[in-house]
This record gives sequence, C-alpha cells and structure tokens, in this order.
Amino acid sequence: MTTTTATPTQTSRRRLWRKVSRNRLTLLGLFIIGVMVLAVVLAPWLTPYDPVQVEVASKLQPPSAQHWMGTDQYGRDVLARIIYGTRYDLLIAVSAVAFAAGVGTPLGMIAGYFGGRTEGVIMRCMDLLLVFPDILLAITLAAVLGPSLSNAILAVSIIGIAGYARLAHSSTLTARELMYVEAARAVGMSTPQIIRKAILPNIVSPIMIRATLGMGFAVLLAASLGFIGLGAQPPTPEWGAMINEGRTQIISGAWWTSVFPGLAIVLLVTGFNLLGDGLRDIFDPRAAY
Repeated sequence: MTTTTATPTQTSRRRLWRKVSRNRLTLLGLFIIGVMVLAVVLAPWLTPYDPVQVEVASKLQPPSAQHWMGTDQYGRDVLARIIYGTRYDLLIAVSAVAFAAGVGTPLGMIAGYFGGRTEGVIMRCMDLLLVFPDILLAITLAAVLGPSLSNAILAVSIIGIAGYARLAHSSTLTARELMYVEAARAVGMSTPQIIRKAILPNIVSPIMIRATLGMGFAVLLAASLGFIGLGAQPPTPEWGAMINEGRTQIISGAWWTSVFPGLAIVLLVTGFNLLGDGLRDIFDPRAAY
C-alpha cells in the first residue's frame, strides 16, 4: 500500500483555504463580490429590459412586480441599469487599482532598494501627490482630461500611485536588510533578480491587502466623479451618474431612482472592505493556523 505525501505547495494551499474557510468576513466579502461578478456575466439573462432604451410611457413607476426597483424619468428599468452598471464599476475598480499598483509598487521598490538620490526624487514626487485631498485632485484631473469613463479611471489611478509606492518603499527598506537578501548578493545575483525573486514575494501580501481595500475606495471616488458629471456620461448606467440623474426626482417622491444605485455602491464597497480585512487577518504572521 502506497501513501501520497502532499507537496509543500499543496500544503500551503490547504493551509490558506483553512484560514479562508474559518474567516467569516472573508467569505462574506467573497460572496458579495462573487454575486456582483455573476451579475456582470449573466446580465442579459437576469433582466429582459434594455438599460438604455427610453420608454416614456413607463417613466417613474414605483417598485412593482414588473419593475422590482421601479423606473427612472426616462422609463428605463432601474434594476436593469444597476445590473449592467456593475460591469462599469467593477471595471473602474480593477483597472484603477491595477494601474496604480503596477506603477507605484515598482517605484517604491526601486526607491527603497537603491536609496540615496533615487529614493529622494521618487518619494518627493509621491509626496506631491499626497499633498492634495484625493477627491480634489481627482476632480482636477478629470476636469483637465475631460469627462469620460476612461478619463475617470485614469484620474483615480493616478491618485492611488503614491499609496502603493510608499507601502512598497517601507516594505523594501525592511526586506533589503534580511539575511537571505544579503545571501543573494553574495552568490552574485543581479539587482533585478534580487528585487524580483527575493524582495517582491515578501511584499506581495501587504500590496494585495491594500489593493483589495483600494478597489472599494476607487468605486467611491469614481461614483463621486460620475455624480458631478466628470465620470461616465449618460446614458451609460454607471451608479454615480444614476444617482445624479435621479436626485431631482426625489423631490417628486421617486426615491428609488437614487436610493437603489446608492445601495449598490454601499454593497460593493462593503464587499471589498470585508475581503480586504479578511485577507489582512489571513496573511497576519501572528495568526494561528
């Protein structure tokens, strides 16, 4: 009778899954985000209504069996617009964080590893980005670039670069003094190899946690730009723009035109925050197996 011995990779995966399964916040965050992703994939089958088709005869109908979340001032089904709008808000979150982390992390690692003048130039540039309030800088960039979904993503991305650079910088300062990095230098590994193979794997966890939490912030920031008309433009069903379109209808009693898109933002941001908090607990080296 032969016995199968688990490889180190399999053991690590089982240990990670055990931590995830025991963390209810992580599971809840994964569930919320998973539902949102399914809504993007299954949107054509989840609702029979076109999210941009104007139906004047059906305008401002309250929630009912036919329109679960009512209709807006143009007769468009609010639920259909929220479902289809999920893809835009997820696109904003993923794209903005991927760009910010992809630019900020290497800059922070270079600054932390080389130090000296290189560190000074890079980190002072990051400090300039941090001087301005996030929303003010986002509005300025979006106004200069012009109102559109792509420019809103770019504005949110630029704002996030400094945070990833500072996190990677501080983590690299610690990692570069560790024994295995000194050993890598002693055996003749090149600087790019040391950064890629010895330092990067050890700062991935905090970057992942910040990226997950940053997606929720990116959704809020993009929705703010959409609300003031600097993000996605009508008739694109982006949640912030939907709240802006519906705010004038609240006076007439059509509360559903803004409340339901607002709840969708709250739900998605909550999902990312729960997942980020759960990942922080899972990757905490002091946590018990």
